[in-house]
Amino acid sequence: MHVLSLDHRHAGMHLVFLAEMFRLRRRVFKDRLDWTVSVSGDFEIDIYDALNPTYLLVISDSNEVLGCVRLLPSTGPNMLADTFPFLLGGKHVPSSEDILESSRFCVDTERANELGRGSLNRATFVLFAAMIEAMRAKGARAIATVTDTRMERILRRAGWLIERLAEPQALGQTTALAGLLHDSDSALEAMYRQAGLEGPVLVVPGAERKAA
Repeated sequence: MHVLSLDHRHAGMHLVFLAEMFRLRRRVFKDRLDWTVSVSGDFEIDIYDALNPTYLLVISDSNEVLGCVRLLPSTGPNMLADTFPFLLGGKHVPSSEDILESSRFCVDTERANELGRGSLNRATFVLFAAMIEAMRAKGARAIATVTDTRMERILRRAGWLIERLAEPQALGQTTALAGLLHDSDSALEAMYRQAGLEGPVLVVPGAERKAA
């Protein structure tokens, strides 16, 4: 298992993986969670996918997409600033060259059923580790995100605490919050340990694949 980092420069070489990612997002966010999201056929896709994001894709040893997350700069259009600003309770939207935004985090728990330590899905730990690695590769110090209290608990159990930017609010069938995930040596080491990893998992096309 490893994590592939894809941006617009590499998209053409990995269209099969990207198509799998959009199908996974449809299964999770529309079919399972019944969120109000944009769908096109089997795909879940929105306006932020047109802004040259970086996608982190968890790839199994059999080349299946097991999970994904989308990263955008906080200095341009993004979900927290333009879709969910009310979750900030009137506070300023994080906007800095050294802050990224993550969105559309999901793991295919039917395919990725291998558990790491603490009874959490191993692919979840791998994706958390990749987010910290990607943050460092991009010279960022934090990731802003919109999530729910369930994911906040998962992050806490995994060893990566989220800094709330405001109090959680009801959003559809969930309780949502905006927060910051900071770069942390201890969090990264916890992800490696709980996923049974010896080191980095992030692979950029053209670079040598890391073992996981």
